[in-house]
Amino acid sequence: MSSAATLSPATSLDSDSFGFVCNLVRTKSAIEIEPSKAYLVESRLAPIARERGLASLRELVAEMRRPGKQDLSRQVVEAMTTNETSFFRDIHPFEALKSQLLPELIARRSRERTLTIWSNACSSGQEPYTIAMILREHFPAIAGWNIRIIGSDLSSQILARARSGLFNQTEVNRGLPANLLVKYFQREGVQWRIKDEIRNMVEFSEVNLVETWPSSLPKMDIVFLRNVLIYFSPETKKTILGKVRNVLHTDGYLFLGGAETTMNLDTSFIRNQVGKAVCYVLDTTKK
Repeated sequence: MSSAATLSPATSLDSDSFGFVCNLVRTKSAIEIEPSKAYLVESRLAPIARERGLASLRELVAEMRRPGKQDLSRQVVEAMTTNETSFFRDIHPFEALKSQLLPELIARRSRERTLTIWSNACSSGQEPYTIAMILREHFPAIAGWNIRIIGSDLSSQILARARSGLFNQTEVNRGLPANLLVKYFQREGVQWRIKDEIRNMVEFSEVNLVETWPSSLPKMDIVFLRNVLIYFSPETKKTILGKVRNVLHTDGYLFLGGAETTMNLDTSFIRNQVGKAVCYVLDTTKK
């Protein structure tokens, strides 16, 4: 077995190589890797080294430095991003959607009959699929509307998983009510595939939040940007929130993670408590 199976960043990466990885990830994704997170580099990059038949992380970095290795660099950046998610994760935002925000938006959009929701950093798709199930389950009156649920991530590999709609038993056990599993999923061997009636409600797109956003992005009624900003510097957070402001309808809603806020970052947003959930709305008194 290759020695790459037991790679240790402390012994396999010198400071220059570790700095190269950190700088690459910072440049391509704006994610900051602290020196104390060296173990994270080991756990995420060792499989790539093994896959390519390399004996150490230093060999991996040397390969990345060679011209024409953009595909490897991209794989490394994607490996260093966190893909933690689950169905109905942190239930309160979804309860707020169901009880108040969606009914209000549906009433306001009754003439246009359009609704657009964006789930950023959606990983393997549980969040946008959760939103789709809520709409299908609780708002049958808008079945004929133009509804767009957009899930985005910077990782093409994780988006391929999301598009497949295929989840293992552990994933469907995390947060997904049993009645929705029975109603909207079908078993395939030891896995579960979400039914087309839900899968077809979601479109997935590759978006890197710190790079130029696609010009094709529509105006959004609701933006989910949860547990993403915590990985960025204050300046990057400000830039991303400014971009969100530009794509959000003036009467739309922004959801951040429980440990995130717009405070001291963007005064255009006002904190809005909805039951046990917190969302943000635009201050329409500001130009």
